[in-house]
Amino acid sequence: MIRIVKMTFRPETVTEFLTIFEQSKEKIRQQPGCHSLKLVNDKENSNVFFTISEWEHQDFLEQYRRSELFNTVWAATKALFADKPEAWSVDVLYDL
Repeated sequence: MIRIVKMTFRPETVTEFLTIFEQSKEKIRQQPGCHSLKLVNDKENSNVFFTISEWEHQDFLEQYRRSELFNTVWAATKALFADKPEAWSVDVLYDL
């Protein structure tokens, strides 16, 4: 299962977000059931980022979302938003 989260930050908070991500990425990646974690940046809008994470199963993602780690990271991150985040959970149909 893939989780994609789109986040739009106030331009002046991008550096702060990148610091938060840098400090928490390995802890997130080490959560049970997390196979990968990527941060990508929109080519047109430098203040728009996406996290793309792969989870063994939806239950592992939900376990992470109920964790203290998630609560801490998300609270710090959402304070920096310029717009409401968007999220999608998708299944891989083909991996070519």
